[in-house]
Parts: sequence; structure tokens; C-alpha cells
Amino acid sequence: MSYLGDLIYKPEKAVGEAAGKKETHTPKIKAPEKVKAGEPFTVEIEIGPHPNQAVHSIRYVQLFFKEEGRAFNPIHLATAMLEPEYADPKLVFTIRIKKSGTIYALGYCNLHGLWESSVNIKAE
Repeated sequence: MSYLGDLIYKPEKAVGEAAGKKETHTPKIKAPEKVKAGEPFTVEIEIGPHPNQAVHSIRYVQLFFKEEGRAFNPIHLATAMLEPEYADPKLVFTIRIKKSGTIYALGYCNLHGLWESSVNIKAE
């Protein structure tokens, strides 16, 4: 039996046919390295360039936070559902964190599966 995590593609673990898809399917995260604890900041997620057609498109993007020292992780921050041909996978989220940790972005392509990336953020 596989775990769901085993089915999520990451650039460093994409092999075979998936290796050729990592540039166009891995979420690119733009976020500050350091933030003030409890204060809002923006996180930008972009996937692509990628087709945006009903037969091949990014259908959703999810944002999670793994907080240092928290017993149960991750914290689900947001999900954006994308309608093919109308909504492109370029999103801005405003979030706030109280402790340092890791932000994870997941993007789902209806043909090429679930892709993940992450960045560490220090809260001061």
C-alpha cells in the first residue's frame, strides 16, 4: 500500500516521464524569508506556463503550513479551485503565522497529478 505522500511529485523526486513536467507543474512560491509573528504578509503561488483547457489544466492550488513545535501538522491555510479556461494558476494569499515553519503549496493537474513545493519562513 502507498501513502498519499508517495504519490505527490516534487522536483527532486520526479523521474521518468514526470521529470519532464516539473518546470510546468511544480508550484513556484514567492514569500518572505522572515516575517513578524502574527502580522499579515503575502504568499504568491504560480504554476506554469501550463495549458488552461478543460482537457488539461491546473484544477486547484492548496496552501499548508507546518508550524515548528506544533503537535499536529500541517495547518490547512487555503484552497483555490480553478475553472479551466477562466482562471489561471497565479494566486496571492494573505496569511499570518505566529511561529516559524514551512509553507507547502500543492497544485493539481488533471492529467499529471499532484505537485508540491515548499519554503521555510522564520517568524520573529
